Amino acid sequence: MKFRFRSNDQVSGFLDKGTNVTGELEFAGTLRIDGNFHGSISTGDVLIVGEHAVIHADIKVGEVEIHGQVFGNVEAKRRVQITEAGRVRGDIHTPVLSVAVGAMLDGRTRMAGDNPEEAAVAARAMSHKDGRKEQF
Repeated sequence: MKFRFRSNDQVSGFLDKGTNVTGELEFAGTLRIDGNFHGSISTGDVLIVGEHAVIHADIKVGEVEIHGQVFGNVEAKRRVQITEAGRVRGDIHTPVLSVAVGAMLDGRTRMAGDNPEEAAVAARAMSHKDGRKEQF
């Protein structure tokens, strides 16, 4: 089954806790998943993996925030953020990676991008987002 969400609104869709979906998911805008998803996810925009989410999928996105569980490879054009509650079992390819204390990442990371200048701009934007500079 294929799902497509297209919208000019800030939030394009929401899959709530208790939802079970299997298939190919494509969307534009921002989508938050708090349920269970199996398949593949693709967008040039933003995916938010909610704290109750369990995702078994290969993910290709512009950006992703992970607060729940992801089993599969993640490829993001701009950034991947894994919060303290986030769990990832799979490889990550992104120019900017943020992993909070307490988060879990079991996989390989690759941060080399096709456009290093774009990665530097994304990193600067993220470090100034909350007024603090990230330390490495």
